[in-house]
Amino acid sequence: MKEKLKSTFRKLEYHRTESFYLIVRGIEVGIASGLICVLYRFLLSGAEKYLYIVIDYVKGNPIKTALWLFLLSLLGAAVSFIIKWEPLAGGSGIPQVTGEIRGHLSHNWLRVIFAKLIGSTVSVFAGLSLGREGPSIQFGAMAAKGAAKMTKADKTTELRMISCGAGAGMAAAFNSPLAGIMFVLEEIHHTFDKAILCMGIVATITADFVSKLFFGQGTVFHYNTENLPLRYYWLLVLFGILLGMCGSLYNIVMVKGQDLYKKITKIPAWLKLALVFAASGVAGLLLPQVLCGGHSMVDFLIQEHPSVSLMLCLLTAKFFFGAFSFSSGAPGGTLYPLTVLGTYIGAVFGEAAMNVFHLKGDLREEFIVLGMAGLFASIVRAPITGVIVVFEITGNMKSLLPLVAVSLVSYATANMLGSKPFYSSLLSRILKNSEDVPQGTGEKVLRTLVVPMGSWLHGKRISDVEWGRHCLIVSVERNEKPITPKGDFQIMEGDELVFLISQRRFSRDITRLEKLVNGE
Repeated sequence: MKEKLKSTFRKLEYHRTESFYLIVRGIEVGIASGLICVLYRFLLSGAEKYLYIVIDYVKGNPIKTALWLFLLSLLGAAVSFIIKWEPLAGGSGIPQVTGEIRGHLSHNWLRVIFAKLIGSTVSVFAGLSLGREGPSIQFGAMAAKGAAKMTKADKTTELRMISCGAGAGMAAAFNSPLAGIMFVLEEIHHTFDKAILCMGIVATITADFVSKLFFGQGTVFHYNTENLPLRYYWLLVLFGILLGMCGSLYNIVMVKGQDLYKKITKIPAWLKLALVFAASGVAGLLLPQVLCGGHSMVDFLIQEHPSVSLMLCLLTAKFFFGAFSFSSGAPGGTLYPLTVLGTYIGAVFGEAAMNVFHLKGDLREEFIVLGMAGLFASIVRAPITGVIVVFEITGNMKSLLPLVAVSLVSYATANMLGSKPFYSSLLSRILKNSEDVPQGTGEKVLRTLVVPMGSWLHGKRISDVEWGRHCLIVSVERNEKPITPKGDFQIMEGDELVFLISQRRFSRDITRLEKLVNGE
């Protein structure tokens, strides 16, 4: 008992003097996450390169084609057994990380890294329409958890390191450090936390630096955009509505696809994934542009300037092949493929707008960039992250105002249609089927929640609110000044409430406290 009490007091004191420590931990997280993500990017690059070599080699030869499809079936079965061995290595990886941070799941970090590296690389070699960013986020988080375990960090620090590792993984995948930390705050935590912001910025910048040491400083995409005339800005509203509708459809199809795949119970899991891999091989022979993340589709779009009809065909094929690939549960992400879908939607809309309204100049690439951000905002439900990630992966600052406008309209449209955020839906399904429920220890966890504008808590005393038996407000930060509150302390808008929560009840209590603070 005395040891637990000492640990709690140490945690409170650390909270007041942690700035330097956060920076050191951020560097530690950034290096660990950056290195594992660099290894992953090298493996994926090699897998995709040799995939197209094999396709060129077997194409037109029935015997070689049959052997190739048979090999893909074996690889699919192998990946199925890997997922069975480590279930948290399947799928995107983003909802799994969110579940860990919120106390619902507990990863064996080393097993997840090993299984995900093999499974995701093999899936890309098979040509499945999956991206690198989801696994990179999970790799970053697991590398950070490993660093926390090896340095015997307390649970509060461990959770912060996992959060920042996730952002560092995204930074290393996309060369986008700002988007990495914003993704963590906006999508995973849904709140502002100064400690995570401080550690996260250091971690994402460090991971980005490590990545650029190996892959250079170039952006992922290169576009020469032209500014849309102000008198045509009403087109941005129409485009945002279209993207919001497309994003809602995407979420429905992806989630329903998973449900449909799971309903096929008469076929063993290993055989189902073997058939999926074989089908991917057939798709690669017929339409190789839709394979993997879709970088070849973007190159084809920019270099060849295809017709609207061809763009629509490729868009449709990529959409359904992506849904088919993701529904199987194979390890791989969706963020990169959805940005590719956004580029094609933007290209089609831009081409149509130029033809119908006789717009001067080539505005297609402008709408391509806008399509990426808008579709991201409607699917992930993180408009700020969408704007920043598109800005960083394109290096284009000229389109900032249209980016914000389209993203917000798309976001609002998806909300109005009642579409649930993509990764929240996936996490709900994982938790429904998961048997991995962390038991926790007697250790306490610090978590900061900000009182929003218009909150019902404004003006209330701490003693007037039922916070829960296992939750204690240990500090309130107001105007950058920490306050040790008493029961009669009056809460104000903008206050940062620092809770001390039992780890055993963390997953339930943090959800309840978030709803309480936000007035839900």
